[in-house]
Amino acid sequence: MALRPAQEPSPSESPADLDRANPEAEIAARAAAYRNWGRWGEDDVLGTLNFIDAAKRVEAAALVRDGIAVSLAQAFDTEGPQKGWRRRTNPVHTMTDTGVDAERGNQGFPHGIGGADDVISMPLQCSTQWDGLGHIFDHGNAWNGRRAGDVVTSEGDLVTGIEHAASVIVSRGVLLDVGRHLEPETGELADGHAITVADLESCIAAQGVSSAIGRGDIVLVRTGQYGRTRREGWGDYAGGPAPGLSLTTAGWLHRTEIAAIATDTWGFEVRPNEFDVPAFQPLHQVVIPNIGLTIGEMWNLEALAAACAERGRWDFLLSAAPLPITGAVGSPINPVAIL
Repeated sequence: MALRPAQEPSPSESPADLDRANPEAEIAARAAAYRNWGRWGEDDVLGTLNFIDAAKRVEAAALVRDGIAVSLAQAFDTEGPQKGWRRRTNPVHTMTDTGVDAERGNQGFPHGIGGADDVISMPLQCSTQWDGLGHIFDHGNAWNGRRAGDVVTSEGDLVTGIEHAASVIVSRGVLLDVGRHLEPETGELADGHAITVADLESCIAAQGVSSAIGRGDIVLVRTGQYGRTRREGWGDYAGGPAPGLSLTTAGWLHRTEIAAIATDTWGFEVRPNEFDVPAFQPLHQVVIPNIGLTIGEMWNLEALAAACAERGRWDFLLSAAPLPITGAVGSPINPVAIL
């Protein structure tokens, strides 16, 4: 009888075990271990959003008990956090018709009717948003093993554009208030705090049964950084140091079979990243093109955290549809949690 080849050991889930001088190897090990390519067929465009099915939505709808709706969006205005990195600016809102025009009767409408119109110009990832599957590549590979240049061109994401998710992202949401759990006095993690699997699991245990994670759930991780910026000013919120998920959580994100995850920070993962040599968003490189995980960033989780803590339950119906912008690799959203 032929012996089966020994399996590679699973990558460590302890940040202390990371080779801080070798991000390439640490990323590659997790990409290989948790890759979902082909799991939903070679034509798949949704990745882990496939875990949301009709039964999951029915389950989620049953969580609405109080009829309380909470918006999880930051404001979309010129007072946002962006500072121009990679041409990301804050939204610019311009009126094209105003009440002044109506008062002066220069709009050309009959019988005294007047109106107002406006236009907005903004990068699609300048405030509360989803990262689509075409947003990040791994060594020139996009989600499901496609070549990046075959997926995203100057015409947009020709394969996994965000429009495919327009009617998909309605599911059970679960808030993990890691900031409140680990720092009960302030409710806020320090910048640079790497959230581990142990942190996530201890938070779930402390919050109780309503925060147990299941297939198709959308997990929201509150670090408290957004609340801190609203008190102290944006500072380096966009691109600077932040609490966030450790690279070592990649296995947890894979095996829990969650549909998506979002945080209240600019970049989802801990910053600075966990290496002593140049590295940039290594967890993105694992989870988007390899796991097929949709990531949300810059969500405002403050009011939701207060509502959940008051009720002692941490799950809810979550609706977070992207705008169906053809070929977009991300989308602004106004997520709504209904308790």
